[in-house]
Amino acid sequence: MHDLARAPDHVRAPDGRLLRVECSGDPAGRPVFLFHGMPGSRVGPRPRPMFLYQRGTRLISYDRPGYGGSDRRAGRRVVDAVEDVTVVADALGVDRFAVVGRSGGAPHALACAALLPHRVTRAAALVSLAPRDATGLDWFAGMGPSNVRDFRSVLTDPQGFTDRLIPRSAAIRSDPARLLEDLRADLTDDDRLIVSDNGIRSMLLRNYHEAVRSSPYGWLDDALALTSPWGFDPGEIRVPVLCWFGAKDVFSPAAHSTWLAARIPRATAVLEPAAAHFASLRALPTVLGWLLKGTPLPVTPPV
Repeated sequence: MHDLARAPDHVRAPDGRLLRVECSGDPAGRPVFLFHGMPGSRVGPRPRPMFLYQRGTRLISYDRPGYGGSDRRAGRRVVDAVEDVTVVADALGVDRFAVVGRSGGAPHALACAALLPHRVTRAAALVSLAPRDATGLDWFAGMGPSNVRDFRSVLTDPQGFTDRLIPRSAAIRSDPARLLEDLRADLTDDDRLIVSDNGIRSMLLRNYHEAVRSSPYGWLDDALALTSPWGFDPGEIRVPVLCWFGAKDVFSPAAHSTWLAARIPRATAVLEPAAAHFASLRALPTVLGWLLKGTPLPVTPPV
């Protein structure tokens, strides 16, 4: 096991790309990969280092290609995260690990659960999207206007989406609070309360700024990957999976997690009736307990 203080902050993929890595918590703790949202970065919201240390947790995160300090991988698919996670885990001397992803990061965590059953112990998908080609799912139903607009644009006019995303990313780089303001109309009262918390807001703003610091292409490539075939079948996942979601979420509607939980053989669905999208930030400490110790979570059957 490598010492956390000496852990590399950059790892080179076989094709020469650099991946920016960050570790937090107990250097000798049980490892968990945390996959950030869209847009996002390795510095996205997570429990404080002391909380992680006291619970024997080593949290590992990295910028997906095109975000923050990671080189772009044009045309990447969701399943391509498996190769990058393998490279990072090997560089850190980590053999077995759990994975957790939030929002746009959740499908990438599920990809690792599907293709690395010999290394992934458990997986958690918080407020996840389902595949765009999910059979029997009305993919846009229950989704807020801003997400519908963006994802429809990705599907019908990717160049137009790109042309709009470049200045939008530049504006967020100058003032990351603009992204929260852009989302405000679609936030529930509970989500507004969460993102107004000084600690969470500070982490979110740092996260958004780092996400688009170098380019808008991590965001663009995430949007393209999430709306294209993922490259794996969630039904092939054989490790235990937790699907955590809120009934009032309009960014990743509850039906998406319900669809995933119904198809993943060893999935546990946890529905929070009063929660929306950002409530997943509050759930993460409890989810880490489930990932590492099997601590049970209260289960509300999906509707």
